[in-house]
Amino acid sequence: MLKENTVNNPVDIEVNIHTSKQGFYKGLNPTITIISKVIIVTLVLFAIVMPNKATEALGVVNTALLSMFNSYYIISVSLFLLFCLTMALSPLGKIKLGQDQERPEFSNFSWFAMMFGAGMGIGLMFYSIGEPMYHFSGNPEVIKGAVSAKTADTVESAMRFSFLHWGLHAWGIYVSVGLAMAYFAYRLNQPLTIRSALTPLFGDRLNGPLGHAIDIIAVVATVLGISTTVGTGVLQLISGFESVTGASWLLNDAGKPTSTAMVLALLLVMGLSTLSAMTGVGKGVKWLSNINLTLSFILLAVFIIFGSTGFAFSTYISGLADYLIELPAMSFTVWDRESELGQWQGSWTIYYWAWWIAFAPFVGLFLARISRGRTIREFVMGAMIIPTLMCAFWFALLGGTALDLELNGGANGSIIGSAIESQMFVTLQQLLPAEAAMGMSLMVILLILTYLVTSADSGVLVLNTIMAGGNDQPGVSHRVIWGTILTLVVGSLMLAGGLSAIQTAMVIGALPFSVIMILMCLGTLKSAFTRRQGAKIQSEPV
Repeated sequence: MLKENTVNNPVDIEVNIHTSKQGFYKGLNPTITIISKVIIVTLVLFAIVMPNKATEALGVVNTALLSMFNSYYIISVSLFLLFCLTMALSPLGKIKLGQDQERPEFSNFSWFAMMFGAGMGIGLMFYSIGEPMYHFSGNPEVIKGAVSAKTADTVESAMRFSFLHWGLHAWGIYVSVGLAMAYFAYRLNQPLTIRSALTPLFGDRLNGPLGHAIDIIAVVATVLGISTTVGTGVLQLISGFESVTGASWLLNDAGKPTSTAMVLALLLVMGLSTLSAMTGVGKGVKWLSNINLTLSFILLAVFIIFGSTGFAFSTYISGLADYLIELPAMSFTVWDRESELGQWQGSWTIYYWAWWIAFAPFVGLFLARISRGRTIREFVMGAMIIPTLMCAFWFALLGGTALDLELNGGANGSIIGSAIESQMFVTLQQLLPAEAAMGMSLMVILLILTYLVTSADSGVLVLNTIMAGGNDQPGVSHRVIWGTILTLVVGSLMLAGGLSAIQTAMVIGALPFSVIMILMCLGTLKSAFTRRQGAKIQSEPV
């Protein structure tokens, strides 16, 4: 005989998200969709009608939030990392994100390609040289006087902080959301949406206004997170076109993209991404992701062959060791907001944490969607450890080559003196003969474009999935509508205050979703642990 299971099922409430059966909003929840549109369109109109006021208001709110919540961001993101490691390394890691007999839908190569492209692709193109170069000029170790700026002694700390921002913490944010959503959707047969992970905490209250509010916050955060990514990529795309063509109308006298260039580049990216989103995950997104990874390997190969390979590999090994040794201290150190160290932390670490949190509904749901059939341990290791090592290698190879060119005098200050969005192209010009540099620049432009399209079209699919109550096959017309809305958000904010306006709005939008993330982690732990205890009781002989 077996003992009777006396442990309550923590998910005994079925999430029912009403979707329209007919009409314009067929397949979507009208409440979530309409309120999300109102909030986002209001922001767009504010930026268009009163651009100066919009930029000023966003800046005031952003400054206030960072001064009040800097400690909160640092500690909460570190706790997300601990949550992922706990789930993977404990016996809970054996749980399959699906039914026991299920197998993964995608091959490991396609899985990693889609995951990497959606999660980090365009950011790595933009920051892989720019961020180490910036930290080479100034980082906390320089501020404290431990090392001198722009010297060989600064390389290790420049890489350490780059690895911090693009390593385990970043992927831990994504994995926390993706793991929670995949567990409740594919293991417990709940809708693939944010609110499902909160059922152990709030029960059937999630079937009403509370659940709608959670999904609306996720939609708004996702729009702002994707907008930051698209805005970042558009700047680099324009810089690449200018580098290759020499067209003076692309940049103004200050070296910044003109309004005409931004609008044209944005229309190109969002037009292609909307077309790709119409084909769904299994076609357009998968194909583009495979192209992205292939072109990325070609770029890496060029830097391995022509770059400072010995210096880069040495930097990679020493940088990783330094990063892991300093990780506990970096994870929980909070500097006074008013100090120089605190200002650096707010401009870099807290900004990144907010960006990844705002991006988490999109990347998390996307990771969940492509990871069905994998165990929790496989999911965490595959979606957190491997990408961290890959990001670190990318920074060490590309950023390390640029640093070596500056250290040995080969670049003569040309890389460090250029705008961050131009540093990739300037490095290629220093590294290769003119014709080869032109060819590689064209390939990099294509890679930036495909990464942008992958991020944007995946985002459109995810937005519609949230509004469709977890249905990942929403109507084509709504994919077009949300592609248009994303275009308007990026365009209006870019024209109002440049990339900084989008970044500021994103930091504000990330805060409420970070609270939801904490609740998702708690709900997942409660459900998984309680179910495991229940299974133990059932299997114990009397």
